[in-house]
Amino acid sequence: MAQAGRLQGKVAIVTGAGCVGPGWGNGRAIAHRFAQEGARVFAVDRDLAAMEETLARIREAGGDARPYRCDVMDSEALAGMVRDCVAAFGGIDILVNNVGAPVPGGPVQLSEADWDRQIDLNLKTVFMSCKHVMPVMEARGGGAIVNIASTSGIRWTGAAQVGYAAAKAGVIQFARVVAVEYAARRIRINAVVPGQMHTPLVEANLARMQSGGDVEALLARRQKRIPLPFMGDGRDTANAALFLASDEARFITGTELVVDGGMSARCD
Repeated sequence: MAQAGRLQGKVAIVTGAGCVGPGWGNGRAIAHRFAQEGARVFAVDRDLAAMEETLARIREAGGDARPYRCDVMDSEALAGMVRDCVAAFGGIDILVNNVGAPVPGGPVQLSEADWDRQIDLNLKTVFMSCKHVMPVMEARGGGAIVNIASTSGIRWTGAAQVGYAAAKAGVIQFARVVAVEYAARRIRINAVVPGQMHTPLVEANLARMQSGGDVEALLARRQKRIPLPFMGDGRDTANAALFLASDEARFITGTELVVDGGMSARCD
């Protein structure tokens, strides 16, 4: 991938920068791609071991990243994370909210406890991260926030996961309304809406939840929904996030960039 210094001199927090296995998860790819383009990356995850490959890839690319352990569902921990990032790098220019995971089930199957956790994990973490980061950005004169949503938030994607879908729809709307409120303060907020990517999460969790552990069967079902004859991965999400975080998108706020190979454009 060509490097053009598109984020040179920027400080970027990427949450969920680890990954459940080897390969290109969204958070790993975003942290790596941002570092490639010159950002100093504050790579955040609740499991430092999950970031080992992320950090190794960034070092190989000659990038600058600092690992930081934080449970972004803990507001006090988030506040400390923001303070520590400012102490380390002098400010915050970019925030990528990438934490999230689905739990299967419609409104009858899904427990109330799982519903609450889905909303907290996939939506409340976005709210809390923005709450703590945005005052720092405003004092710095602006910034860019990219929330990683999902096509589950805009349509049926083949599996019942109502908590996840509702939360990701909330992530999209959150970006729209906060973007308008903060536009005059030069803080841009957008969402990337990935479709059915082939990430390590497929092998680690989704195959077990949706196809009894049969990874190939799950991949085949997912590919049938995608008009393009291949499945994307975290690098495709990362390139979309890079564009929205960069100055190339200086006049773009309060919108979504769908990265799904045409899946959500289908009528069947």
